[in-house]
This record gives sequence, C-alpha cells and structure tokens, in this order.
Amino acid sequence: MKRTHTCGQLTDKDINKKVALAGWCSTSRDHGGVIFIDLRDRYGITQIVFDPSNDIPSHKISETLRREDVIIAEGIVRKRPQGMENEKIATGKIEVLVSIVLNVNKAITPPIEVDDRIEASEEMRLKYRYLDLRRPKMQKQLTFRNNLAIAIREYLSQHDFIEIETPVLIKTTPEGARDYLVPSRLHPGKFYSLPQSPQIYKQILMIAGFDRYFQLARCLRDEDLRADRQPEHTQVDLEMSFADAEDIFHLTEGLIKPVFRKLLDKDIRTPFKRFSHKDAVERFSTDKPDTRFGMECCTVTDIAKNSEFKVFLEVIKKNGIIKVLNAEKCGEKLSRNQIDELIEFAKQNGAQGLAWMKVTKDGLESNIVKFFPQKVQKELLEKTKAKPNDLLLFAADSPKIANEVLSKIRLKLANSLGLIKENEFDFCFITDFPMFEWNEDEQKWDFAHNPFTMPKEEYWKNLEKDPGKVVSYQYDFVMNGSELFSGSVRNNIPELQMKTFKVTGMSEAEINSKFGFLLEAYRYGAPAHAGFGLGFDRLSSLMQGIHDIREVIAFPKNKAAENPMDGSPNEASEKQLQELHIKLDFVKEQVNVVFGKIRDALNKEKIEFEVLEHKPVFTSKEAAEVRGTELKQGTKALIAKTEEGFIQAVVSGAKELDIAKLQKLTLYKKIELANAKEVKQATGCNIGSVPPFGNLFDLKVYFDKSVVENDIVAFNAGQHTKSIKMKAKDLVRVVNPVIGEFGK
Repeated sequence: MKRTHTCGQLTDKDINKKVALAGWCSTSRDHGGVIFIDLRDRYGITQIVFDPSNDIPSHKISETLRREDVIIAEGIVRKRPQGMENEKIATGKIEVLVSIVLNVNKAITPPIEVDDRIEASEEMRLKYRYLDLRRPKMQKQLTFRNNLAIAIREYLSQHDFIEIETPVLIKTTPEGARDYLVPSRLHPGKFYSLPQSPQIYKQILMIAGFDRYFQLARCLRDEDLRADRQPEHTQVDLEMSFADAEDIFHLTEGLIKPVFRKLLDKDIRTPFKRFSHKDAVERFSTDKPDTRFGMECCTVTDIAKNSEFKVFLEVIKKNGIIKVLNAEKCGEKLSRNQIDELIEFAKQNGAQGLAWMKVTKDGLESNIVKFFPQKVQKELLEKTKAKPNDLLLFAADSPKIANEVLSKIRLKLANSLGLIKENEFDFCFITDFPMFEWNEDEQKWDFAHNPFTMPKEEYWKNLEKDPGKVVSYQYDFVMNGSELFSGSVRNNIPELQMKTFKVTGMSEAEINSKFGFLLEAYRYGAPAHAGFGLGFDRLSSLMQGIHDIREVIAFPKNKAAENPMDGSPNEASEKQLQELHIKLDFVKEQVNVVFGKIRDALNKEKIEFEVLEHKPVFTSKEAAEVRGTELKQGTKALIAKTEEGFIQAVVSGAKELDIAKLQKLTLYKKIELANAKEVKQATGCNIGSVPPFGNLFDLKVYFDKSVVENDIVAFNAGQHTKSIKMKAKDLVRVVNPVIGEFGK
C-alpha cells in the first residue's frame, strides 16, 4: 500500500483522518508500555504511537523496531495531549495512533548516526554517504540546490534561452587544468577527453544560430582539490549572440534578483558595482574583493620614495612597491600587542614585515614617523583619505606579496572586528583583465584567462610587440569575495584568434591540430557573442552559508579524489585493458605526487632547498642521523582529527605533541591523532612520511614555535627515503601556518 501523506504534511486539520505513513524510524521512547517513534522522511518527522490497548499486533512489532528500520504504518490522526506539542516541527500538534503495520524492512546498526547533532568524520560520512544523506541537514541542502536549479532554469527559459546538451566525449584541448582522458576501443591509441567546460561547443552553437544557449553542465578537471573544488562539478553555462559585456551584466543582475528573492527572501540591490581589474587590485589588493566592508588600499610608492625610511627605499630600489591599507577606526580598537600579531601574520604570509602609523587629530604617530617629512605625511593622509583613529598598515615588497598580504590582513581584520555578516550579500563585476601573463618558469606568455577572449581593439597593435599591455574583454562576477563566474566577449575573428594563440608560442600546425575545426566554423559567419560559466555548486553553498561545496554535492570525492563509498578509482581488468589496446608498462609502486607538489610550490616562490636521498627512516632520531642534522631541526608533521575534519600539527623532532595545549590554541572541542588509514586518506602519504605542507592537502596547519626557532629544518617529503632541507622562515612563508605553543 502506498503512503497517503508524507511525514511533514499532517496538521491539526487532518485530525480523525485515516492515513498511511512511510519512512525511517528515528528516536523511540517507551512511556509505560506505550511506544512513541519519530518517523522520518525527507519532508519531515511525524510522531507515531503504538498503544497495546488499541492494537496488540502492531504494538508487538513496535517493540522490535530500531533506528533506521523502514516501515509503512496505517492509523488515525489525533491531537497531541495539551502540553505535549512540539513547536519545532510542522507536525508538532498531532500524532498518529497506529492500528496496523503494513511493512517492515529491518536495518543493521548504522556505523554513523543519522542525526544533525552528531558529526562523523569525513571519511565515514563519504563511505556511508547514503546514511549521511538521510540527515535532515543534508536533505535540506540538496533540496535547496534543486530549487536553485529550477529558479535558474525558469528565468533563463523565460528570456528565450534554450537548454542544449553538449558532448561529454570530446577532443582534448588546453583549458587551464589537466584533462581526464578516455581511451577509444574502436580507435586504438586514440583518446577522448572529458570536458573541462562546454566552451568550444557553445561557441559553435552561436555560429549555428542558437543565439541564446544555456546548460547546467557537468565539468571535469583533473586538478588538486580544495574546499571549493571537486574533480567534477556543475556550472551554469551560458552564451549569447549579438551581445557584449553590458548585455551579460544586465542579464546577470536580472537573474540574481529573482533567484535570491525566491530562495532566500532577499532583495538584492542592482546595478552591481563595477571595478576594472587594475582598480580592484589597487583598492582591495585582489581581483576577488569582498565589498561588504570598507578598508581600502592604495599604492604610495611615489610618495614613500621621498621619505628617509631606508626599509622602504631599499624595496623601491629593487622595483618593489609600497602599499598601504587604511584600517578604518582601528587606531583605537587595536592594541600594540594586536598590531604585533598582524606584523607576525604578515611575515607568516611571506612579507618581510609590516609598518604602521596611527592617525591622530594632530597627524601621524609611530616609531617610524620621524623618517617622513611633514610634506610626505600630508601626502599620505590625502592619498589614503585617512581620518583620526584610523590605522595605516604598510606592506613593502614585490607587487604580488604586498597585495596578497594586505588582502589577507584586510579580511582578517574585518572578521575579527565583526564587519562581515554571513547573511549579507554584495556583488561586483571585475572587468578589463590582462589578456596575457608572463610564465617565468617557461619564459613565455600564457593566456591569463580564457584563450577564446577578444582583446580590446585599441590593444591589437600590442599583440606582437608588447603582449603584457593587452587588455581583454574578460570579466568576472564576484560575491562576498568569491568568484561566481568568469566569462568574456569571445574572439570571433579567425585571423585574430590565430594571432593570440601564436603569442603563447603555439605553432600554426599546433593551432590547426587543436582548434582547426573551430577556426573553420568561424569562416562561415560567426556572430559577436559572449557568455560565462557560473559555479553552480559554489553559488548553492554560499547562498546557504556553507564554505565547502562537498556539502551541496550528493556524491563528492574526498581530498585524494577518491570515492570511499564505491572505491573509485579502481584498477581495470586485464580483459578491459586488452579491449582498449592498453598495456600497463610501469612499476606498480606509489608515484609520489606529494614530492612533486612540494617541489613545484617551492620553485614557484623561488625558494632554495636541498633534496636528500637516503635509506628508509621511520623515526626523528633515524632521520637526523642520515640527514646529518640536529634532532630539533627535524619536523614531526602529525595529522589530527577534530569535530570539523582533519588538521595538521607540526612540532620539532625533539618535541612531542601536547593535545591539551593544541585544543586551547585551536578552540576545537575534541582532537585525537589520526590512524594510518586516516593519514593516508587526508594526505596520500604513509605515517612518518607526511611533510609539513598541510596546505597542499587543504588542511589547516599549526606550527609549534619550536619549529620556527630553527634556522634550518628538514623533513620527509612524502617518502621515507627522500627528505628536504630548507630555511624555516621560507617554510613558514609557503605553508602560512598558525604558530603557537603546543609541544612538550
């Protein structure tokens, strides 16, 4: 028999009705022989009652029911006794007196609790995802995702967009990340690629005359995972013909307003703010600014060069910049100790330090003000628009480091001062991105963003002689400091597209091999067109105040790109490999990608390090002996479990971990060391080989002060047979840990 109602549907208007409910048994209570069970489905909870005076057979069955048993029960709706109502649930005024149990499907004891109040480890949640998804919290989050998809589809359909599916098996093309390759059985030695985005196909749809296309597209990228990244994700993919950037901006504003109103009852103000890429980086030190609060930055190199402050002058001499953050009203709010903490934070993030000046009614106040003539001080006040009680924070470094540090300090201050409210949403468009960026490692130009972007007409002349000056019709859409979409006006001129490819060092033969079919299509009449790919998972999570997209994806991968539930990826059988004409010709041992990640991270920052090959070592003492280092110079990189997931705690090789002190520092309620399997899951490394680079595994990292007291540190680099020696200060700069005292 089918259910007549869901477990979230009945009210006091249904009293005396005969109903049939189906669901999972949640809590069970025995009150003097009368058994009360909370029956749960995705719609809600209804209390059902088994009274032996009403029906003995059903009561006997109720005595055997346990958590997560599935039942279908029939009974009469009645009003709950006065004082026993539950205002927290929609069905709290009624209960169902069961007269017959129509079906029972027993469940074994679940390994995790189906309860929002109890959080299991990430590994357990993903392994038993079908149980995790039963939790009301997860069902609410995925229902929200569904409603968001419906709202987006409704809006776009009302505005003449057609949803068209594009291929999943495609030609491999470079789009920034690694492709997932699929071998062809019918064409030995050839491979399809899984799409990183539908980019080329949606452009071809514009050429085909479908002037308004959209798709909730599955995109697959073989890249390192973070809280806001997954190997497969969904994006709202959209393209418009006979359109420019203004049309995209207008459409986006039109889409966001009704979606937020419908799903969150939020009235979003339009038009959205706009900043050029240059202006955003200047004012906020990032091209993904959180615009919910002030505290803006500005470059003051031209002013600072007239000072007598040697630290600034040395940086300027080396082509660095002097940039300042106006921390509004922080002159009084921040103590000297808090300012010192910001200075240390800046150093941890790669800066040489942080200078500061307080603004008073009489002018500037600091131990370095004496190096700044009155004229220079006046110019600083005018440029920063500082007022009494403001605090000026100066970063003197390369443009990259200065901007990164001030951007992080700006967010840190806003969070600590309560300037950011989670239920507020602020949007902006970032425009006029550079077309190319210089690749220092390969000594060549790369596309800064989408390779199919149209360069602005006034910069076409710079394509061959000075690509670094070329500005494009690339635009980003940012909400609360997170990029929601990246898009552009597309390059629809085949000769010009060929020219932009050649800037990046591609030969004409290579261009034709990879993109010849698109360039040929252009020659049959290509309209001007523009579009974007909006991160649907990210939008869904941020709208719900969630900062991990795995919480809004039904079956996500873990940080090692594995699915613990089904065991993927798994090995193919010999028969399958033969059918695909594939022979595995490699030694079956774990390839240490971890070492490669560390090496790449250090090389990127131009940090000096030494690689040591040695016999396997499993203790700090053994490691020190083979490395020729002191015991205290080694690091113990430990993985610990908290109520929110894994973290990394690093102590000197001469110290042990004091969990109580670590708890005090981190404010986690519960911390325990991970076992071997959990360490492998979190890092891909075996116990004893984990490097102090938890940031590479998307872990929050804590360093005991004993680590940074050394000039030189050494550590296993993902293998028991390979170590790295480097400066401790460089390690801190790359890893950006929280530093405290938790060693003993």
